[in-house]
Amino acid sequence: MLSRLEPSAGKLLISEPFLMDPNFKRSVVFLTEHQEEGTVGFILNQRSTLLLNDLVPDFTGEDFPVYLGGPVAIDTIHFIHRRHDLITDGEEIAKGVCWGGNFETLKVLINNHSIKPADIKFFIGYSGWSGQQLKNEMKENTWIVSDQFQADVVFSNNEEELWKEVIINLGPKYAHVSNFPLDPNLN
Repeated sequence: MLSRLEPSAGKLLISEPFLMDPNFKRSVVFLTEHQEEGTVGFILNQRSTLLLNDLVPDFTGEDFPVYLGGPVAIDTIHFIHRRHDLITDGEEIAKGVCWGGNFETLKVLINNHSIKPADIKFFIGYSGWSGQQLKNEMKENTWIVSDQFQADVVFSNNEEELWKEVIINLGPKYAHVSNFPLDPNLN
């Protein structure tokens, strides 16, 4: 299953169907940074049992889910959002998707209900690869790279179906993969 695209910021890394690494099994990773030295991204479809208020009690109002961004630096909080009009110091990574911004500004916006859960995703930890590590994984066909998605995919809260949805969105060449069993031994 060779991917024609190379990884870059603003693209998705989609795990191949039989990747058994528990950190990345059936995962969809949004890449926020890709350079020769390495790559950073966040797993979009691994929701934790935590809510933002569990981690940062200063946030009031609605409950914001927290996702497992990846196995690196799990003691850190990161966020992506689609409200560049309100959080102007975030970096636009893809059309309609920004990474980061001033946390104090964010706190005010959430507490006065200007930011809704559909506007933002919070992560503990992140996914990271050294430059050569991701190149090697790409050669081993561990990942499919996609730029065929809308911002709504990044902010989807349908974790169970997200992997399948982005695979099908790649077109007929990949669509059949979406029905592969989780465990090939059960086939």
